[in-house]
Amino acid sequence: MSQQLAQEILGELESLRLIDPHTHINPMSAASKTLADIMGYHYYTELAHSAGLAKNRIEEPGLAPKEKVARLVPWLATIENTAQYSWLLEICQVFFGFEGDQITESNWEALYDTSLARMSQPTWEKQVLETSGLDQVYLTNDFDDPLSDFDTSFYVPCLRTDDLVFHLSKTVVRERLKKCTDSSPTNATELKDSLGKLFAHFTANNARACAISLPPSFAPERVTSEAADAVVGKVFQGKDLDSNEQTLLSRFVFWSLAEYCAEYKLPFDLMIGVNRAVFEAGVYQGQDLYDKRVSLIQYKPLLNAFPEVTFPISVLSETSNQELVSYAWIFPNIVTNGHWWYSNIPVYIENDTRGRLQAVPQTKQIGYYSDMYKLEFALPKFAMYRRILAKVLAEDFVIGRGWKSDKAVELGKRVLRGNVESIFGKAP
Repeated sequence: MSQQLAQEILGELESLRLIDPHTHINPMSAASKTLADIMGYHYYTELAHSAGLAKNRIEEPGLAPKEKVARLVPWLATIENTAQYSWLLEICQVFFGFEGDQITESNWEALYDTSLARMSQPTWEKQVLETSGLDQVYLTNDFDDPLSDFDTSFYVPCLRTDDLVFHLSKTVVRERLKKCTDSSPTNATELKDSLGKLFAHFTANNARACAISLPPSFAPERVTSEAADAVVGKVFQGKDLDSNEQTLLSRFVFWSLAEYCAEYKLPFDLMIGVNRAVFEAGVYQGQDLYDKRVSLIQYKPLLNAFPEVTFPISVLSETSNQELVSYAWIFPNIVTNGHWWYSNIPVYIENDTRGRLQAVPQTKQIGYYSDMYKLEFALPKFAMYRRILAKVLAEDFVIGRGWKSDKAVELGKRVLRGNVESIFGKAP
């Protein structure tokens, strides 16, 4: 009974068109051009590297797309058990008409040629969007992105601020800030004014959020302009900062961003807990990991100081998810946001989804985002989440609590799309 019921609920959820509220899409090259764009996604390169494929075979300079695929294909047999492989197979079956259940050394070339022909069509991007049922795609934009030459009502900007908070000590970052704001800060007040120009630019171009990924060690605290003046002056003179000065600068910039989120009424997406470059010999984007030492208690000053700012929060582990659930249970300004990175596996998604649906107000949950770099990945990733969501709704709410099926479907639609619109703003 539960399987049939889940299928009925899934059918209703699959009819819903979607807004993807967090991606890494380049709007100037949103869809893939070759199968290498898909198989070169870091999940496949890092899994193949983990299974034994040498890094220099994956990242050899000047490697042709077809040769890159040829080198990865023999290692697909080692990852057939993974969720990521299922995404690849679903992409190939739905978009390229692939009829097999394995991509092997005997069939990959035909698949490559067929996919190349389809991706070469001038309407390919439109085809992918329509097949995937996407009404909007949110981006991750560098703070100095001009936001020009693309439709910002469809590819929606998001101000990504990692460089500003953690890397202003780098000359190249300071030069980028000076260039895009036409300003040369000499003190904390001038730096904050420069940040304000970024918010004005982004919100004028339909931005719906500010975002940042944060290491486990970061703990935001308010730093006044007076307290930050000396360190800001020092960094913009090109002088090196010690660790305490860097912490003070990061906290000042981060707190200033939160203040502008309040002023401009932008949600502030926090992706909490990532350690960078843990596996130093890893492939591109396959070096970063999490640990369990992070705690949301570090964000107590921020959450209490900005009740008017909505904080959609993403975490990386099940233990962090339980903490996030309890914080969203209590704090009105916290929203549970998607299933990020290493939590984006069916077993973790199911457990995390159950916890959120059972404990957090239904209006405060953004069910899923794809985190994709190419458009083709929205379809299998959201399909995975919808199947899990339908199962949880069927078992926990219809069977477990006696809900009517249509009531469970409405809850599913709310976390899939309704809350995205109510939290970030409706599509124009």
